[in-house]
Amino acid sequence: MRAFPALILGAVLVAACLPAATSTPAATSSAPSVSDSPTGTEAPPSAEATAPPATDEPSPSIPVIDSPPPVEPSASASAGPGPAGACSGSDENRDFFRAAAAVLSWTVYCAVLPAGWFVDSGQYRQASGGWVQIAYRGPGGARLEVHEGAFCTASDGCVPSGTESGDAPFGDKTGTFVALDDGGSAVVVDRGEKISWLVVGTGLDEAAFRAIAGALTVVGG
Repeated sequence: MRAFPALILGAVLVAACLPAATSTPAATSSAPSVSDSPTGTEAPPSAEATAPPATDEPSPSIPVIDSPPPVEPSASASAGPGPAGACSGSDENRDFFRAAAAVLSWTVYCAVLPAGWFVDSGQYRQASGGWVQIAYRGPGGARLEVHEGAFCTASDGCVPSGTESGDAPFGDKTGTFVALDDGGSAVVVDRGEKISWLVVGTGLDEAAFRAIAGALTVVGG
């Protein structure tokens, strides 16, 4: 199974550890980082292990939050205006998605999560087709990782090792469900293509994961 690295999103958004993705060109201007922690505390960004290689020009990103209080949700759906109004997280997180969707030519999705989930880290870049990668932490150690765009150049789509098991929704798209060898779940769309979409969940039962994957919502594109 591939090990995705911990991501770092900026401009204004959400993040976590992801399976190792093959390197992808990257480049965007730096943007102020924001915290989605209810306490406002921040930990140093974790080392990137699976994201495309960094350049001297940092991407818009969000800092990793160290142990936010698990009882208070920071990722609840918002009825705010605009194409990112339903995205879970803070206003800064939603602004991050709006900024990414404005500069990327393909459809950008964000998660709409129940109470108890937190943005862990995230990042987007524009170079060579661009990509968005973000991770969330949920109750009981659950994790959700969303990868979009030109984040992978491998024919396997950078999907962790597992067994394909029919179709499953990825927002308004139809993808392939993969039962992962480690007990997690994934849905991949356009696997092996230059632009693809992947969501990976661990610590969730299949029904809960499928519901979250199906609820991914379009920000723009």
